[in-house]
Amino acid sequence: MKREKILENIDELKSVMPGFVLEYYRSKSAVPYSINTLYEYLKEFQRFFSWMIDSDVTSAKNISEIQLDTLENLTKADLESFILYLHQRPRLNTSSKRNGVSQSTINRTLSALSSLYKYLTEEVENENGEPYFYRNVLKKVATRANPETLAARAENIKNKLFLGEETQDFLDFIDVLYEIELSNRAKASFLKNKERDLAIVALILASGIRLSETVNIDLKDLNLATMTVEVTRKGGKRDAVNIAPFAKPYLAQYLAIRNERYQTEKLNKALFVTLYRGKANRMDNSSIEKMVAKYSKVFKVRVTPHKLRHTLATRLYAETNSQVLVSHQLGHASTQVTDLYTHIVDEEQRDALDKL
Repeated sequence: MKREKILENIDELKSVMPGFVLEYYRSKSAVPYSINTLYEYLKEFQRFFSWMIDSDVTSAKNISEIQLDTLENLTKADLESFILYLHQRPRLNTSSKRNGVSQSTINRTLSALSSLYKYLTEEVENENGEPYFYRNVLKKVATRANPETLAARAENIKNKLFLGEETQDFLDFIDVLYEIELSNRAKASFLKNKERDLAIVALILASGIRLSETVNIDLKDLNLATMTVEVTRKGGKRDAVNIAPFAKPYLAQYLAIRNERYQTEKLNKALFVTLYRGKANRMDNSSIEKMVAKYSKVFKVRVTPHKLRHTLATRLYAETNSQVLVSHQLGHASTQVTDLYTHIVDEEQRDALDKL
């Protein structure tokens, strides 16, 4: 989704929210949370507040009328009823006739609500310097982990990673082979963005940065002399991330054509841009997702930028055998998140043994 459309949708959601949610939004914007995160959180709040009204948990007729004391006095049984509703409600945006959303979706919903409750009970200050209330019912509701084991996840994603020489093979495919079967019109479109697309794919494969981090990189953040890029991690923390050397020529080639090809103005700070109606704009998440899907589907199997991130993490763990180094590279707060990559590498080792 285009950044302008996301901001438009955010404004629509803000227009129906209670005042305390608008305060939460301002506070998290200052961190700053990414607009994608804030948009997803506002959608979760809307879903939750709509359920509260439909279930008569609140006497409010509209979301904007919901009061703080309703959230303060919400019971554990109320929240469990909401979770049961999520398990049973008809699925949206799908042709499936089954009811209920996935456990990972429910966990994301509860994560958004936990963030709001933490703000209201710990972070915000009233006129006396105190939070609005202290009772945080979300702490009484446990989230259930995804029932899929790490080994099962590793098996599912292993074939969607470009491990070993496939990383360079994928870049070579985009660089040399992709255009061969294209029509003249499609080839012209491809060649216009070839250097940029290669630079984006190479950067993610060489650094493991997130899609949102890639989108928000400014020109000044990239340093080819030191092969590092500064990004804003989750929670608003700035981080300098190392880039593997193989990405350097792709990044340099893009920088060489960026200004002239995309007619960028001096005030345009974005590293990765697209030309729309004669004006350079920062690329958005959906544009990069579609671009990666387009190339990867023809090369091997359709993947996402997140799978490219998995690729870097798995390759780095295979080389270092260190979860600490991988977690630092990916910007994770702990090594627990990197357990998945040990299972993927174990599978690779097993396959290697089978060939002996």
